[in-house]
Amino acid sequence: MELGLKDKVILITGGSKGIGRAIAKVFKEEGARVAIAARGIEALEHTKQQLELDAVYSADLTNEKERAEMFSTFLNDFGKIDILVNNAGGSNGAGTMETDLELFHEAMELNYFSAVQLSKLAAEEMKKNQSSGSIVNISSIFGRESGGKVTYNNAKAAMISFTKSFADEVIKDGIRVNGIAPGSILHPTGNWQKRIEENPEKINRFVEEQIPAGRFGTTEEVANAVVFLASEKASWIVGATLNVDGGQSKSNF
Repeated sequence: MELGLKDKVILITGGSKGIGRAIAKVFKEEGARVAIAARGIEALEHTKQQLELDAVYSADLTNEKERAEMFSTFLNDFGKIDILVNNAGGSNGAGTMETDLELFHEAMELNYFSAVQLSKLAAEEMKKNQSSGSIVNISSIFGRESGGKVTYNNAKAAMISFTKSFADEVIKDGIRVNGIAPGSILHPTGNWQKRIEENPEKINRFVEEQIPAGRFGTTEEVANAVVFLASEKASWIVGATLNVDGGQSKSNF
């Protein structure tokens, strides 16, 4: 399917590895101009070289000032933004009583406030250029139901809520906001790979009991869904967060 993404300008946070890297790869294959942002410059440069990306930006995405500076540099380099993918994320802490409040703040900065701030900045530019735009937020099935670490669960739930409210606010300006909620995705740098190496029998049981499709998802399967949602082929999809999970979620919604 021709998605009409040639020469579109894309910014992907958390784009140097895992799901973010796969998203960058698929956009690049569609002929887009792709930039990624993350903290580690070495991983960024390695991914840029491998995927022949257009630019990389090193920034601590938990830091409001660094996020703003990164976005300003990106705009200076490209002059516009057509699609923003808020993929930066991670989990920390343990149970609520065992987790310091500081870790809740950190999780919200990385998983939630980074998406809010960059979405506002991107939407402002999209409006200024009087062109259509698309924002895709990567949350999790654990933003819809219990599961995962509490800080992560809370932040991803907030992201899903933000996706719907912001979508309704900016669609009048031609800007579509949607989300993807991945289930358990296997890739070399992810937690599931580490768990398989530690206890393969336990993880095999988990897959058999918890994922109806009978296997882990791949980063490419998430990326394909993101690129479709970002394209004009999804023009009537607004404020939705789509599960990409092989049936793993227990939620009806």
